[in-house]
Amino acid sequence: MIKGKAKLSLYCLALSALTVAAFHIPFFKHLLGCLEGGFNAVVLTVSAAVLLLALDFLLFYLLVGGLRFVGKILSSFLFFGNATMLYFVNTYEVLVTDEMMGNVFNTQYSEASGFFSLAYVLYLLGFFVLPSVYIFARKIEFPSFRRGLAHIGISLALVAGVVFGNMPNWPWIDRNAPELGSLLCPWSWIVNAFRFKAAEKAKNRTEIPLPDATILNENREVCVLMIGESARRDHFSLFGYPRETNPYTPSDGVKVIPALSSATYTTAGVKAILEPFDSGELYEILPNYLDRTGVDVTWRTSNWGEPPVHIDKYFKPHQLKEMYPEADERYDGLLIEGLRDAVLACDKAKQLIILHTSTSHGPNYNTKYPAEFEVFTPVSPMTIP
Repeated sequence: MIKGKAKLSLYCLALSALTVAAFHIPFFKHLLGCLEGGFNAVVLTVSAAVLLLALDFLLFYLLVGGLRFVGKILSSFLFFGNATMLYFVNTYEVLVTDEMMGNVFNTQYSEASGFFSLAYVLYLLGFFVLPSVYIFARKIEFPSFRRGLAHIGISLALVAGVVFGNMPNWPWIDRNAPELGSLLCPWSWIVNAFRFKAAEKAKNRTEIPLPDATILNENREVCVLMIGESARRDHFSLFGYPRETNPYTPSDGVKVIPALSSATYTTAGVKAILEPFDSGELYEILPNYLDRTGVDVTWRTSNWGEPPVHIDKYFKPHQLKEMYPEADERYDGLLIEGLRDAVLACDKAKQLIILHTSTSHGPNYNTKYPAEFEVFTPVSPMTIP
């Protein structure tokens, strides 16, 4: 235990200074990369440092001063989140947006574990464990209520002074805010986590029904929609890639329809495939609409992150494994296990089958297929330092 007591203001100043110094190197690198130099660049850089210091001080002061031990727990959690964010920013060069937080909330351990390494452990030791030791070990001398309000007022005045003192730079800040804001610890991951959850809550409201459809004939028709993952168009021989990466499909009369992905992450990409048009409203997605119309709809998935699917025949890997015990649940081949018999046994004329595959999702894509399908060697999985 550290002897003596530290004033709450000095305690929070130490935590905020550590936060600015340890977690904002990517931020300042990006900031300096956007600036053209000169006196104004110095002003913006110093202003950003002062603003971050004041905001972090205010955050820790309110947490620890208002919640005492619970505030220390929350402060320690902030360092855990910051350490994790810094690891991903430095290792994968990501920007922490609401979309990226959506990936965090929608991922599973089987995928997420592939992104971690010994380096992540070192990040946690240096940027989470050691600061947490100080957070809990340091005894605090809490100020009077009047002095506490004075400290808060000074912090707010400093924030306001920096913000309004940079009014001539507001247009520049506004243009660069999305990238710069995504690198602020802990503000980016906290704010964007709430933004994502708010968007999810809005999406889970009642769907707007599409106009009723009518099935025009009783001809037996089966449509299979296979949703891939992380497949680059410029690496398909069907689109002109020199290597033969699609050796089977040309002989089957496959028609290629050029398309561009609407997003680089699962949740938005799958939603765009299934929604009728791009809007901020929540309309019925394709499987829900056709199921309501009377089509027999089946969804088999080894992935996740799709919009809410309201059908009876929705199967995840563990359910398919229970249905087909002899199948190998490690690969996407599980999705077509017994599918032919299921199609033939269906008593409806129209069928839609959606196969949401895992394929190249995540860093360990080299484990997603049986050895006999390994054509191009050597295989180079994502290397994590």
